[in-house]
Amino acid sequence: MASGIFRQPMRRSAAIAMLFLALLGLPGCKGACRELSEKLCDCSTNSLDRELCIRRASNDEAIVEPTAQDEAVCEARLEDGNCTCESVETNEGKVACGLAR
Repeated sequence: MASGIFRQPMRRSAAIAMLFLALLGLPGCKGACRELSEKLCDCSTNSLDRELCIRRASNDEAIVEPTAQDEAVCEARLEDGNCTCESVETNEGKVACGLAR
């Protein structure tokens, strides 16, 4: 009989937890430039460097919000698949991915 007392609050907690997890997984929450930055952060040699890179990308985006034109350029770079860890090792790749001029 005691299990009936806890059944309703546990269902509510589970529903809230599921909603929270679903919101975290929404793909449209990040812009294309943020996604591109995080993709390039994956090139870091270790997890600490990767986390610092992601944090820096987040902070930079908070300071200077990308314009619609910036987002379009980043989207194109994501779609063409040329911004890879291998390509950004060259100067041409860095320029093509917007990491250098």
